[in-house]
Amino acid sequence: MIRLTVLYNLPAGADEAEYLAWRRANHADYVNGMPGVLRSDFARVESISPSSSVPAYRFQTTVDWPDYDSYAAAFLNEQAQADLRKNLERLGDYLFVVSEILND
Repeated sequence: MIRLTVLYNLPAGADEAEYLAWRRANHADYVNGMPGVLRSDFARVESISPSSSVPAYRFQTTVDWPDYDSYAAAFLNEQAQADLRKNLERLGDYLFVVSEILND
């Protein structure tokens, strides 16, 4: 299984409530509607360990596909990348991690 994890912050001055409303409705449907998606989750980071550390990112999205080819077909195609560039305009700093899940 391939998991895309996106860690990110909103830009300074962004309206978090407005963003959450958009992310939970419009964008959730978009993510879940991508071909081959097995599961997706959206979370707000509340804390990290050790507890004296400050989280570097406020939000986390994970999206799972059954294999790399499914991920690539859904996420790395020209239209998905164009959509991504548009959606990134809503974000501040971010980090994308693509992982192969190795446990059964």
